[in-house]
Amino acid sequence: MKFLSLVVALLLEQVRPLRQGNRVYLLFTRYAMSIERHFNGGQYRHGVIGWLLVVLPVVLVTVAAHLLLARVSPWLGWLWNVAVLYLTMGFRQFSHNFTDIMEALREGRLDVARDYLGRWRGESAAEFSANEIARVAIELGLISSHRQVFGTIACFIALGPAGAVLYRMAAVLCEKWGLRSDPEFGHFGCFADRFFFWLDWLPSRLTAASFAIVGNFEDAVYCWRTQALSWAMHTHGIILASGAGAIGVRLGDTLHQYGTLQFRPEMGTGDEADVDYMQSAVGLIWRALVLWVFLLLLVSVAYSLG
Repeated sequence: MKFLSLVVALLLEQVRPLRQGNRVYLLFTRYAMSIERHFNGGQYRHGVIGWLLVVLPVVLVTVAAHLLLARVSPWLGWLWNVAVLYLTMGFRQFSHNFTDIMEALREGRLDVARDYLGRWRGESAAEFSANEIARVAIELGLISSHRQVFGTIACFIALGPAGAVLYRMAAVLCEKWGLRSDPEFGHFGCFADRFFFWLDWLPSRLTAASFAIVGNFEDAVYCWRTQALSWAMHTHGIILASGAGAIGVRLGDTLHQYGTLQFRPEMGTGDEADVDYMQSAVGLIWRALVLWVFLLLLVSVAYSLG
């Protein structure tokens, strides 16, 4: 059932994708912001309480609905799985950004590519060269594929629909609360950051391993082992190092921004990123997804045969 749920959800998401600003996402973020306003006293325990108030009710409702529908009919339970995966996965939520940037670079429209990238990353890309645009776009694509596809699938396989919901909510709260560094915010986001770190510990490594398997295995493992720790966020470093090694491209490195150079660790080996390597990154993500679906099919067949 999990295999069929995943395949149908992926097909549905390709035919009728949910955009980044869809109503479900907006309602959740507004609710999270409301909880933050009312409970953020700048202390760690306030963050724990706020996180539980945001996440726990939705997870409990997801579990209760799944048990109730599955008791009425196994097919209703399956439809619930499909609906949850459709709402929590977001393959097309980032792929259209990636495609728009890639097409703009192919046509030589740097200003358009910079504008697309700036809106996607939420930070100006007005001074980026074509290589820097491609490099950052590949980085965002690899991280987004993990956050919005592979991580969600991993938790769905392990914990069912509640796992998919838990992962996506925890990822959003980590992004909204956990990465905030302004003094007024205090320690409110520490729990969101640490919880997602441990929840994502295994899924991130499964994603990195799948990139290595479907790409250049030797270089991916080498980059993962030698470069991942140098990235500010270690989980992202694992995925970027493995992905960059798998397709033979250099990521990270310096960026021209705000009239100066932003220094970042180098990820991967090989050539400078360009639009062709963006296409290679797309192929890597799709091959990894096919690998995951195939492995889930094998497990489902083995389970059905007893």
